[in-house]
Amino acid sequence: MFSNSTPISSLLLISLICSGMGAICAGAEASKTVDAEAGPGKLWVYIGTYTGKESKGIYLSQLDLKSGELTHPFLAGETANPSFVAIHPNRRFLYAVNETEEFHGNKTGSVTAFSIDQKSGHLTLLNQQPSNGTDPCHIIVDKAGKHVLIANYGSGSASVLPILANGHLGPASCTVQHSGKGANPQRQEGPHAHSANLDASNHFALIADLGLDKIMVYHYDSSAGTLVANDPPAAIIAPGSGPRHFAFHPNGKFGYGINEMSSTVTAFEYDSAAGVLKTVQTISSYPDEFKGDTFTAEIQISPNGKFVYGSNRGHDSIVIYAVDSTSGLLKVAGYQSTQGRVPRGFGIDPTGAYLIAGNQNSDSVVIFRIDPDTGLLNPTGQSLHVAAPVCIEFSH
Repeated sequence: MFSNSTPISSLLLISLICSGMGAICAGAEASKTVDAEAGPGKLWVYIGTYTGKESKGIYLSQLDLKSGELTHPFLAGETANPSFVAIHPNRRFLYAVNETEEFHGNKTGSVTAFSIDQKSGHLTLLNQQPSNGTDPCHIIVDKAGKHVLIANYGSGSASVLPILANGHLGPASCTVQHSGKGANPQRQEGPHAHSANLDASNHFALIADLGLDKIMVYHYDSSAGTLVANDPPAAIIAPGSGPRHFAFHPNGKFGYGINEMSSTVTAFEYDSAAGVLKTVQTISSYPDEFKGDTFTAEIQISPNGKFVYGSNRGHDSIVIYAVDSTSGLLKVAGYQSTQGRVPRGFGIDPTGAYLIAGNQNSDSVVIFRIDPDTGLLNPTGQSLHVAAPVCIEFSH
């Protein structure tokens, strides 16, 4: 099933060792709790989860960039279903969606603001605001640090909320409601906004809508916190694809969207002056010989722009693509088992040395070292027990 250099027998052995009694499979350092400032060579790792019987909110670990070791995670901030989190550019605040259908008796999800303790990484609740839509599932902070942008999956809408000087969130300054339906009557009976992205200029916002097979494009006003439809208003994806998440290449010329329902990745050329995406390629995220059910989730690009990574839920892997630097076209470089079930979210640290994958259905967070030449992922043998991990974010 997996075509990288690690034998599947070795992967199974690692998985068996790491699964016993919910243990943390790492060196002695990984059993320590985060208790010091993330200094040189270390990063805080925030893990968003689905809350329930075991998980209570956002968990925090610390990554040693030299050794690749993770500390034992602890609850940094308690909140309901923080399935996606985003960190302010000043590193003083963290914002999380609360993926729910009701907030204070109203039919809407919510978003929570936290302050970050600069010494310990602990989170302190600041305030909450309604997301102006149900089941908010994705959030970003704009590059100026003035607003958060949220995708509301259930209602198929996107909202913008202002960030106040003290880090609190104000009521939504704008909400755009999508309309229509897609080719699949079960999954695409209506709009389902699944992610929000901003281009390098901070002028165009892209909202991937799984229900419409479109990536909606808006003019974003960072002063007013408003979204206005672009012309053309969207990039059209193949019927039944279900676009989910999107990532811009560091050069700003290419973009990549991962499609949940078709398990494909679409490569685009991006006209940054006009905010227009032009499809140049669609490529599968899993090998031809795999015959089971699988659905994609996250997509990220290595900081050097050489590799694109996507997660497969069902095939339970990370697909690795090499990027042609001239055309932006993708070529499969390999697949890596995530050593768990249903890898929903993952994160690549800012140095490009490590990829940390969250296996939602096996309650594990697994760390891999990235080969800088091939892009392939090498298991470090470390696995943390975190219930229902969904999102991985890094901070200094």
